[in-house]
Amino acid sequence: MSSNNSGSNKLVIPEARQAMDQFKMEAANEVGVNLKQGYNGDLTAQQAGSIGGQMVKKMNPIRHTKTMCFQRASRIAEGHCVTVKYIAGLMA
Repeated sequence: MSSNNSGSNKLVIPEARQAMDQFKMEAANEVGVNLKQGYNGDLTAQQAGSIGGQMVKKMNPIRHTKTMCFQRASRIAEGHCVTVKYIAGLMA
């Protein structure tokens, strides 16, 4: 099976590399991982995953708003719309 991504991590906008590197360094600092410039092959999978997870957490807007709303067609009244609201929460 072929893929357009071909397994690379190339940025769509190459000029964004510096900003993404800075973002990654900030995320690593927030989760307590000592990330250095250049090669970081000595990181464990857990450390690398915690950095990526922190980046996604900051980029994912539903975690900030904790709610998401959208409109869909009513299942009861033809021609009417219903607002559906999802509330996101973390369970301990």
